[in-house]
Amino acid sequence: MNLQLVSLQFVIKWLLICIVVGFVVGSASAFFLVALDWATNYRESHTWLIWLLPLAGLVVGGIYHYWGASVAKGNNQLIEELQKSTQTIPLLMMPMILVTTVITHLFGGSAGREGTAVQMGGALADNFYLWGSKLTGKLGFKKDTTHFDRKIILIVGISAGFASVFGTPLAGTVFALEVAIIGKMRYEAILPSLLGAIIADYVCQSVWHVGHTHYVVSEQTPLIPTSLVWAMLAGAIFGLMGLMFAKMTHAWGNFFKQKVSYPPLRAVIGGVLVAILLIGFNAERYSGLGVPVIVEAFQKSVNWYDFLGKTFFTSLTLGSGFKGGEVTPLFYIGATLGNTLSTIIPLPLSLLAAMGFVGVFSGASNTPLACTLMGIELFGAESAVFIAISCITAYLFSGHIGIYAAQIVGGNKAPMKEINEFF
Repeated sequence: MNLQLVSLQFVIKWLLICIVVGFVVGSASAFFLVALDWATNYRESHTWLIWLLPLAGLVVGGIYHYWGASVAKGNNQLIEELQKSTQTIPLLMMPMILVTTVITHLFGGSAGREGTAVQMGGALADNFYLWGSKLTGKLGFKKDTTHFDRKIILIVGISAGFASVFGTPLAGTVFALEVAIIGKMRYEAILPSLLGAIIADYVCQSVWHVGHTHYVVSEQTPLIPTSLVWAMLAGAIFGLMGLMFAKMTHAWGNFFKQKVSYPPLRAVIGGVLVAILLIGFNAERYSGLGVPVIVEAFQKSVNWYDFLGKTFFTSLTLGSGFKGGEVTPLFYIGATLGNTLSTIIPLPLSLLAAMGFVGVFSGASNTPLACTLMGIELFGAESAVFIAISCITAYLFSGHIGIYAAQIVGGNKAPMKEINEFF
């Protein structure tokens, strides 16, 4: 069988698989985004709900403690399965993360949405693999991991979830390939990952008509030596901020595990702290996703301390046991930090907000290529060079610690080996 025929069979097989997975995951993301919008709008109209955040924490913590132990690891569970397959992701992961994330947002917790979409996509795709394997077995086909590769199916689910929840199919494609092992990607999964991302994004936006927020970089600057240096400096700061966020989130998580033995009580205590501080300091701008503040950061000066406030409230919310993603809060942190840096770094405000938007995420997630593509998809090719400088520099300065504890190092991130060999 010649190479072209094998390639054609590969393309047809994965196109058919990705149509099914992409439609299901894109539909799930659309439902999730609508539910999240409802929860956010309802909370903003009834701010007293924030006082019930401790009760919401008890519900979220209790759900996972009594019924969700098998899926409690969340994104890290998907990453571990990509590294070394051991068992099918329980389908239970999908409704659990969906319901608990909406609860977190409804009552004012500071969290994101990427974790939910990725977990829903991974769980749906993995169970599709399981059902497909059983079906092919009943039909008499020989089981062959190269014929129906579970890891590639997982990658498709992750890319589909990420792409459809943010409207960024290229970033979703590379994120799924890049996130499991720092410094290495599975190139045989590029086409399936791309197909899954494109189809899921199309289903979410064009079939269900669920759109995404648009951000505008209103000013550009020429790429000259001085602006290059300033961009690298900003990228380094964004990387350190991503590292700080990851360490704070892990620190809160370790603190609550050491001090509170009963898991549901952790989120109750965290909910009490978050609610009192949000109401007491009139800090509701740090609750939920914070998309309006992100949009504001592209248009005018915001509070210089907004990035610190969002870092504190999100790390406390997630560290105490509430559910949701980290990425949209990282967008918030990065955009407001870039906005603040515009007072000392001579680059346009909206450009720095865009650089921080993806730069902090790059440093915290160790996915510089995905973040670069996301920046280009969201902000346009005109900002591409500065976006790339921000994401790659942030990645280098953030270290190996990230928001995904299950990531392993597959390549040399820091340039120390090359420096040592040079000298």
